[in-house]
Amino acid sequence: MTPESPRPWERVGSEPGASYRIFDLHVHRARSPRTGKVHSFVILETPDWVNVVAVTLRHEIVLIRQVRHGIGSVTLEIPGGMVDPGETPREAAARELLEETGYRAGRWRTLGFVHPNPAFQDNRCHSFLALDCERVAEPAHDSAEDIVLEVRGLAELPELVASGSITHGLVLNALWWFEIWQRNHAIREGRGADVSFWGILGQWVKMMEIGCLEGEGEGK
Repeated sequence: MTPESPRPWERVGSEPGASYRIFDLHVHRARSPRTGKVHSFVILETPDWVNVVAVTLRHEIVLIRQVRHGIGSVTLEIPGGMVDPGETPREAAARELLEETGYRAGRWRTLGFVHPNPAFQDNRCHSFLALDCERVAEPAHDSAEDIVLEVRGLAELPELVASGSITHGLVLNALWWFEIWQRNHAIREGRGADVSFWGILGQWVKMMEIGCLEGEGEGK
């Protein structure tokens, strides 16, 4: 039996707040259908974002390292960015890939989208798979970006995730979409789901746990 969903709240007002380059702040007022009380909610109206899992002809993944001021640190990520006005998400993905890495894809696949934080954001993050990528230009970073290109073998991805080298939640989501695509692609080719990034990751984590446990035993 499917549980009953909460009833929708009636929006009774909205006040604009500050406006920034990456979002507009609004305060929405909505009435609870359960209590009848009106509550205020801070909402960030944000452009859609894109993430690109870029795979080269040599079965490498195109990664970038860049400074993230929210955590005050350098992170390892996949290319991505905002969808500009008038762009489709797919067009934005191709633009961001070229600008941030200098790579261009021979084939594109749509992987899926998520709501980054539906508690207070209204946007989507679209993930794309860029296949047969080749370096065709130098990156064209804007003045607010500090990015270093890093190309790694696909087989290195599980260790990069399990070791905490990749921590960006939306990047990990895109890699999960990529895993689903790989499984479906393998099944269509009659290979079953024999190539599994997350399966390899699970095995790698188990090996790490065994190593940690053995290390703890040796230290006693």
